[in-house]
Amino acid sequence: MIYTVFKNVLKVVLPSIMLFSLIGKAQAADAVMTEVVMTKAQQQSLGVAVSPIGKNTMLNSRRFPAEIMVPVGQERVVSAPQSGLLDQLYVAAGQEVKKGQLMAHLTSPDLLALQRDYLQALTQKKLAAKNLARDAELFKDGIIPQRRHLETESAHEEVSASLAQRKQALRLAGMSDGAISKMSPTTGMNSGIAITAPISGQVLEQMVTTGQRVDMAMPLYRIAQLKTLWLEIHAPLEGLPFVKIGMPVQVPKLKASGKLIAVIRNVNKADQTMHLRAEITQGTEKLSPGQMVEAEISLGAQAQHFSVPKSALARQGVDALVFVQTKNGFHPVKVKVISEQGDEAVVDASFKGDERIAVSGISAIKGTWLGLGGE
Repeated sequence: MIYTVFKNVLKVVLPSIMLFSLIGKAQAADAVMTEVVMTKAQQQSLGVAVSPIGKNTMLNSRRFPAEIMVPVGQERVVSAPQSGLLDQLYVAAGQEVKKGQLMAHLTSPDLLALQRDYLQALTQKKLAAKNLARDAELFKDGIIPQRRHLETESAHEEVSASLAQRKQALRLAGMSDGAISKMSPTTGMNSGIAITAPISGQVLEQMVTTGQRVDMAMPLYRIAQLKTLWLEIHAPLEGLPFVKIGMPVQVPKLKASGKLIAVIRNVNKADQTMHLRAEITQGTEKLSPGQMVEAEISLGAQAQHFSVPKSALARQGVDALVFVQTKNGFHPVKVKVISEQGDEAVVDASFKGDERIAVSGISAIKGTWLGLGGE
């Protein structure tokens, strides 16, 4: 009996609840679209003030300090392979060089010792090879035991390893494989080393002079490829939500351009700026490494973001709204809040840019608006 009564009650109550729910949703939708009628006198009495909406200029149309850098992998330092005397230099700073081009000549007494060790190892290798061939034949004929053959083979491997080590030392000293292969006890030794360019590019810096004595690994030249350059930009930390890899970047004064390739998550403690990196591919002939310039970042479609006072925002559940002034009062417009910094908020909305919005008395406008929507 009780179940039957409860079932009948539900049949009557549930449709009413669903109807009220639908009516509530319809009224809420109407409220969003309803214009709030409010005369000038009412606005003044309620403390409502309006202000023009502002374009977001956090990054767009602003110039930021930046430094020109050589990309990683496009710069090489030419160093002395051995200690010695630089008896001749062939290039200077500012010159273009090709990979393998002669840059300097170094006379090194240490190179003679390396060549001597190599020739000794070469002679020992030849002798060990002859001994191995002889013992292999003797072992095959059963004249010598296997142990002796293995000892000869081991000695040959040790000498071969020593020769490879001496040859690598000559390579590190700057000798080419061709020059090493021509060496023999009868041809003699050479105390000179030809220093060549490891890459093609421009000589940015000459660090030594002719007649100077240098130590091993001492820097002689700095070479870089300059067809592509990096631009290290320092921009306000507040602009972090708006920057994306691939955005166009320009150096307006020098008519150079490129795109953003990295947003480095490392804030400068001194001035609280973020570090951005752009790759410059157009107009690099007008730029030099170490040069300080001013850069612009183009936000593209994001340039339509607008800046409003936080006091202008009205919250409706999870949504945010602003009230745009009309002839008869205000019209609520839903906005998407991108970021909030201090007293300002950056929003995304379909504004033309010449609207005036309410910045105070928001509670009074919202109350009137909700009242209209609820009737």
